[in-house]
Amino acid sequence: MDGYNRDSIPIRLFENPHAARAAAYALDGREEILSLASLAEAKREITSWPGYQPTPLRRLTGLAADSGVADIAYKDEGGRFGLGSFKALGGAYAVFKLLRQKIRQQNGVTVTSADLTSGRYADISRDVTVTCATDGNHGRSVAWGARTFGCRCVIYVHETVSEGRCRAIAKYGAEVRRVPGTYDEAVRRAGSDAAAQGWSVVSDTSYDGYIDVPRDVMQGYGLMVEEVLAQSAVPSHVFVQGGVGGLAASVCSYLWERFGSARPRFVVVEPEKADCLYRSAVAGRPTAADGGLDTIMAGLACGEVSILAWRILQIGADDFMTIGDDSAVDCMRLLAEGRGGDHPIVAGESAVAGLAGFLLANSDPDLRRRLALDRDSRILVFGTEGATDPEVYARLVGRTPEDVARGARVE
Repeated sequence: MDGYNRDSIPIRLFENPHAARAAAYALDGREEILSLASLAEAKREITSWPGYQPTPLRRLTGLAADSGVADIAYKDEGGRFGLGSFKALGGAYAVFKLLRQKIRQQNGVTVTSADLTSGRYADISRDVTVTCATDGNHGRSVAWGARTFGCRCVIYVHETVSEGRCRAIAKYGAEVRRVPGTYDEAVRRAGSDAAAQGWSVVSDTSYDGYIDVPRDVMQGYGLMVEEVLAQSAVPSHVFVQGGVGGLAASVCSYLWERFGSARPRFVVVEPEKADCLYRSAVAGRPTAADGGLDTIMAGLACGEVSILAWRILQIGADDFMTIGDDSAVDCMRLLAEGRGGDHPIVAGESAVAGLAGFLLANSDPDLRRRLALDRDSRILVFGTEGATDPEVYARLVGRTPEDVARGARVE
């Protein structure tokens, strides 16, 4: 692929020896984590929110032809609820579910999103404080959900989160607190402060003793897959970002439950410097990444696996990949350019990991063979964010998001 110097880009592919394509999704309690039935409930609420509309599925026809595959579909989440990322589907939905539970406990009624946005239960919701740690996008979603549904919000960011992302969170009325260290240290600080203050943690990662809220977060993400399948045929391959695993597990669970052994080949892609899922796959158990997690793919700079996500991915994912930061920047520029007449796309650093992973693997004859990529392959990737920090985007791409968007054709 033009624009990629493979010799300078670290890439690893691990074919999961524990992948069990013939296993029924319902075995081992996976339906208790995520299910199509629970997604139906999430869909009813989220699609009722003001401003909801399905995000576009961009067909990268020129890039597909250049890559020797039948189709590349890019689910563009940059416009989701005006928040700039897919996280709007998860954090805000979990805030709603948490407030609904508290109102049910106090008043014995089951409320809807409309009940909360009307202010009918403000006497209860305004006494609730939600909190989480974030690399940017999840915290913005939680803050937006807190403002929408009427509760207080405190968000923790680690030391390398950009000021632009902090301002974007504070815009929704949240108090933003910066703490030293990595994302995982911010997670621990949010948890300890919440315990001391009586706040409710709305995290997108699960750990021992904390699973209900992350389950709601992941369930909301499933709406993206539902939209995709209404917009397109079933793909042959899905390349999806890693992080703590919540997004990947949500996509994997949907496809596994709906299509069983006929589901697409599922490849998880991570930064080489934040590779907890890759390490977990190699070890056969949850394993943390070490080091400073200093990748430009800020939304994927996670060192510890979500235990709920791992229960799905440990046998549901077919392959695990790692890529270097240079490949993410190259991919951002490639999408901004609009290869072969494709629609120019504004994609943030963490949006492109899946697509970059595909392009790198596809450019290597051995990896292309191992992943069974050929001219009939239909690729699905999730563009999980737009330019969530415009200054960072402009520095990496060399053009402002506005300049790229002005070059986009109206479909």
